[in-house]
Amino acid sequence: MNFEEHAAKPVLRAAGIAVPRGRLARNGADARAAAAELGAPVVVKAQVPAGKRGKAGGVRAAGDPLAAEAAAEAILGMDIAGHRVESVLVEEQAAIAAEYYAAVLNDPASRGPLVIFSPEGGMDIEEVAASKPDRVRRAPVDITRGLEPESARALAGGFGPEVDEATVAEVLVALYRAYRDHDAELLEVNPLARLEDGRLVALDCKLALDDSAVKRREALASAGRPEPMTALEARAEALGLKYIELDGDVGVIANGAGLTMTTMDVITHHGGRPANFLEIGGEAYTKAKPALELVLANPRVKCLVVNFCGAFARTDVMTGGVLDAWEALSPEVPVFFSVHGTGSAEARAMLKARLGVTPYPTMDEAIAGAVAVTVTVTVTARAAAAEGGT
Repeated sequence: MNFEEHAAKPVLRAAGIAVPRGRLARNGADARAAAAELGAPVVVKAQVPAGKRGKAGGVRAAGDPLAAEAAAEAILGMDIAGHRVESVLVEEQAAIAAEYYAAVLNDPASRGPLVIFSPEGGMDIEEVAASKPDRVRRAPVDITRGLEPESARALAGGFGPEVDEATVAEVLVALYRAYRDHDAELLEVNPLARLEDGRLVALDCKLALDDSAVKRREALASAGRPEPMTALEARAEALGLKYIELDGDVGVIANGAGLTMTTMDVITHHGGRPANFLEIGGEAYTKAKPALELVLANPRVKCLVVNFCGAFARTDVMTGGVLDAWEALSPEVPVFFSVHGTGSAEARAMLKARLGVTPYPTMDEAIAGAVAVTVTVTVTARAAAAEGGT
């Protein structure tokens, strides 16, 4: 779950990190009143859960309340990264002496939190890392110890007088604590500004909450912006199925989130594009028919990969559920099975007897076959369309 800036900054404030005074406005008149209350000059910022708002024209300076009203009216209704701007944050302008970058995020490489600091704030950190790698510091964090002051000072040290090591280290420790205490996936401040009076102030904030923590953080989550669901995703949620719609054409049904993600990775490895994430592990195998209907309801799907690997779960039971659904729905798309583990001998016999197919020896072979068929179907369709147009 992502948060707009105005909803993320209270998390920083509660952690002891300074943020500018600001007011949320949903129309020009509210923006004018906010600017008058805060005292001009101000900055008017689009509130959407996306970055690069400034480049899109969603951040504007205003020297007086009337200018703030005009800026708000120009920004409201804009589309930024697929999000319609419905509110703006009016904030007091800051006298900036320097801009830094600071963030804590979940890091797959170190399998834990990663703290990042750079004295090159106000820019895309990826661009800084590519052009000036020595200006980006990273520190994996041992979750049993947290971010210790010594590690924070090492991140901020060595940049010369442009960075006050002790002050920045305090902010980094507070930032990590806020990340940990709120079950965040990402807590980013860009820029973290050093003002002319020496204070550090977070001028922007990006917060992403781990979706699995929403029920534990209901008060915080109430201010967030869940990712919009497609019609099929909403249908899956109502059914209690874990389904994510993607833009590919190879349908996927697998048991277990890890195996499902691996299946998607192998599809990509072979040059294909997965059409969805859908796992039917645990008791979800009892929903094989609605699961199959979901996958096939996506008009982009040209073939289907069914990948089952059993340990405690029996693959013959899951395969039986899929076969019942297949016989009830009679789909016409090609299907490629990979079945291994507990009950696989029974599952293979079942597939041969009821569907007339033999599962592939390996997952890799099943997926390679599916991708090859998808390419063939695409080429044939394009040829037919070209012939029909001549």
